[in-house]
Parts: sequence; structure tokens; C-alpha cells
Amino acid sequence: MTSAEIAKHLSVDPRSARRYIEALRSELKVELERIPDSDGVKRWRIPDIDVPRRLAIRRTQAYALLASRPLFEALKGSTLYEEIALASSGLLGIARRPGRGPNAGLVAAELEDRFRYVAFAPKDYGERSEDLDTLFQAVADLQPVSLMYPAQSGAYERFTVHPYALLLYKESIFTLALDPRTSDVRTLELDFVRGSRMVDDQRFELPEGFRVDDYLQGQFGLWRSRGEPTEAVIDFDARISAQITARTFHPSQRVELLPDGSARVRFALGDVSEFAAWAIGFGPLAVVREPASLREQVAESLEAALARYRPVDAEPSPESAPRQRRPRSSPRERSG
Repeated sequence: MTSAEIAKHLSVDPRSARRYIEALRSELKVELERIPDSDGVKRWRIPDIDVPRRLAIRRTQAYALLASRPLFEALKGSTLYEEIALASSGLLGIARRPGRGPNAGLVAAELEDRFRYVAFAPKDYGERSEDLDTLFQAVADLQPVSLMYPAQSGAYERFTVHPYALLLYKESIFTLALDPRTSDVRTLELDFVRGSRMVDDQRFELPEGFRVDDYLQGQFGLWRSRGEPTEAVIDFDARISAQITARTFHPSQRVELLPDGSARVRFALGDVSEFAAWAIGFGPLAVVREPASLREQVAESLEAALARYRPVDAEPSPESAPRQRRPRSSPRERSG
């Protein structure tokens, strides 16, 4: 459009139209182009990249997106959550339109509340909103962050990281971040991040070949597998074999159905520190077969748990008393 056409369309004088155009260029950083048409008249044009696009969404698509709302409840209190809530309110407007077919004319069918994701054990990050927003902005802008995080000793230390990705995993928030001191990509849990702040006037680049998928170990954590993997084998009782075979706990998973209806599952894991706790969660419905060290660790944990249920004055028999062993250190923080 010409400046005159813009002025006429907005019902303002040409001077105001020119002022609006300048505001678009200087304040909103819209790269306006002034190009001649077939008659040689110069017209203002907004490049395609800056043209707002209307996204057409059907009601079914809106329901599917709204079903994931509880997944983001942990982000409540953060700017990121406010943006998601704003988008959800727009989707609600689409979802609550009268439907077709059997629901024709029914505005209050409320399928958006009856089709939803249910969080297993949601966390409340309301008091961590500032750190969450800082990390999200750092991931988006590729900007270093200075933060406090526990060292192996448990004492907090301040250092600078390059946040590569922000992940919602098992209802918790983690960041994959490069620690320039060691050149390792660490998995940092938001629960333990304190005092984060952006490092002004600095940027970093994602390394060539970086893939978040390389750090996703399914049920067994967020870390990058290095070295020769360990084969872990676990048998599941026939009563839950159907539930087990319907799930993928790790990309390396291999399932074998046994003659009695039970299921044997094999995993190739670069780190087995979380495997024992996972196996114990199945109680008498699962038994670890290999490796022997893991089988022993699970047996000792179950024996120790059983001991806590005995009467205080009961003397354990030599056969049932848990074997003494050096205390294990806490699971190490994986990096890669």
C-alpha cells in the first residue's frame, strides 16, 4: 500500500500514517520494503517473514492440545506458564464452539475436561519460577547462565553453564547444560538450582551434531551413554507381562515371552545406577536375572526393607538378617 492508502484505511492524516510506518520500523523492527508496482508507484510492503499468520485449528486438534495442560502445571508462576495459559485460553474458545453430529448445538459438552493428561506426581515450582524463566530464556537465546548448584560434597558452588535444552522428565524440570570447566554436558535438576542469572553480552553456539535424543534414556534417566553397555535382564510375572510388553522403557529394550506367560526383558545400559530402584518398584512381580551385581543389590535392598516391617523386639534369624556391606555412595551425577 502507498502511504496515502494507509492513511485512508486508518482514517488518519498522511503525516500520522508516516509516523506509524516509522514506528513499525524503529520500535517493532519490522523490515518494511518500499517497492514500485507495475505503474512505478512506490508501495510499502511487509516481508512474508513478518506477516502475522493465522493458524487454523479444528476442534479435535484443540481438544488434543488442551489435554496436555496438566503437564505444564509444574511451571505455574513463571512467565513461560503465563504464555502457555494464554494460548490455552484461545484454544478453549475453539473447543467450546457448538459441535456437529451427536453434539450439534451443545456448547457445554466440556470434552476439554473429560479428555486430559493426568500427571503422576506433579511438582510445584512456584518458588522456582525466576530460575525457570532464566533457564528457558537462556536456552532460547543461547546465552550463558551463572548459577549455584550442589557439588559432589553437597556444598553449593557458583559456576557458569551453557544451557542447551530444557526438559520435562518424570514431572520434574531438568536442563542439559555444558560445564565449560570440564567440557561435559551435565544434567541439572531445577529443584537444586539457586540464584541463576544471565551472563550479559555473551552468547554460545550449540555444538555441531548435538541431539537431545542422545541423552534420553527412557525410564533410566537423562545422560549420554559412553563406553561398553551393561546387559541387564529382568523377568516379569505373567500377571503383568501384557502391561510390560505394551511399554517401551528404553530404546535398547528387547522382549521375550516365556512359555509360562511371563516376559523376559533385556536392556543395554551405559549406566545402571537407576535400574535397581526401578526393578524394586515391581516387588514380587519381577526378578532381576543379570548381572549378578545388580541382582545382589536388589536382594539386599528388599531384605533391608523387609527388616523394617518386623516388630522392634523381634530378633532376626541368621538366614533372614540382611548381609552387611559397605554403604553405597549416592548415585553420581551423569555427564557426557
